[in-house]
Amino acid sequence: MRVALFITCFNDTLFPGAGKAVVTLLERLGCEVDFPLEQTCCGQMHVNSGYGHEAEGLHERFARVFGGYDAIVSPSASCTAHVRERVESIGGKVFELTEFLVDRLGVTDVGASFPHRVTFHPTCHSLRLLDVGDRPLRLLREVRGIDLVELEGARECCGFGGTFAVKNADTSMAMLSDKVRHVLDTRAEVCASADTSCLMHIGGALSRGRTGVRTMHIAEILAAQE
Repeated sequence: MRVALFITCFNDTLFPGAGKAVVTLLERLGCEVDFPLEQTCCGQMHVNSGYGHEAEGLHERFARVFGGYDAIVSPSASCTAHVRERVESIGGKVFELTEFLVDRLGVTDVGASFPHRVTFHPTCHSLRLLDVGDRPLRLLREVRGIDLVELEGARECCGFGGTFAVKNADTSMAMLSDKVRHVLDTRAEVCASADTSCLMHIGGALSRGRTGVRTMHIAEILAAQE
């Protein structure tokens, strides 16, 4: 299967390791992975900020750049949901990573080994826009050596929400405080998620609190063979 990596501008700029892990994982599972160099922002931040008309050119560009592939896979539930809704011509071929692994490749055991205590934060867009459900947990449960612990209040927002964290800073910080308290209660070494935007928010608080808990994209755990 010829698959394109839609890395998203957030990952490409700040967390390229998530994209590299997706490539490692998909190639291990027999996919031929391309990285179209012409890809750019999908237009989500424009639409979310009220500039829908200005995003139309980006939607057309996305369809042109990715149109020739069998599937388009992204380590971002947020951007996947946006292009699936807005780029109707190829939206049905765009998958968030865990959707692609479970639904298209039909696997839950991806050959990963990660002997650490891990908790998982499901993001709002993966739950409410993509209905990813328990696919990430089904994949993590098959990782060898992992000690996967349930996160209290897992379905509650971490308070990031893109510009929400900037426009409503006090509310955002209160939501983040609850999320971090629940993460610390698990005594996990790692807090994982399918969106690095949420992990940046949560990870910032964990780091400033000197908790010793690190954050990782789920792709990095599924690609690991420690």
